[in-house]
Amino acid sequence: MPPEAPGRTLARLARQVELAAATADISLAQYRLLILLGEGKEAASALADKLAVSRPSVTGVVDGLVARGLVERDHDAEDRRRVRHALTPEGRRVLAAADAEVERRLNEILSHRPESAAAAAFAGLAPWQEALDAHRAARRAERARQAEAARAAR
Repeated sequence: MPPEAPGRTLARLARQVELAAATADISLAQYRLLILLGEGKEAASALADKLAVSRPSVTGVVDGLVARGLVERDHDAEDRRRVRHALTPEGRRVLAAADAEVERRLNEILSHRPESAAAAAFAGLAPWQEALDAHRAARRAERARQAEAARAAR
């Protein structure tokens, strides 16, 4: 049975993720950005859109990650004005360390429940992952449709 206020439970879980990421010496915002870059190179505008934050906010986070050698900037081969961001090998190492620490922390929390409850908690994340992926795909399709309509209107 879901909790009465799932947002509160999720906020508490987010805090645990934040604390786990801090052991890898990154903030929650940096962790989220590294996760996205782990999926492939992205422009700052795409990162801002995916994170639902302003472009200047993303630029500030990226600047810090570039300074630490976790992210690198490069120019798009097809359009030199477009700058894309990618994880460095050190960025991949830090992301893997943060992922491992998040999993360790969640397992520690779940260790206070019966094993079947812990397994169910992790299994319960799968539908959320699928829903998040579907939601992202629908948003991308809608943006593409809007861009095409704008081009057609010109």
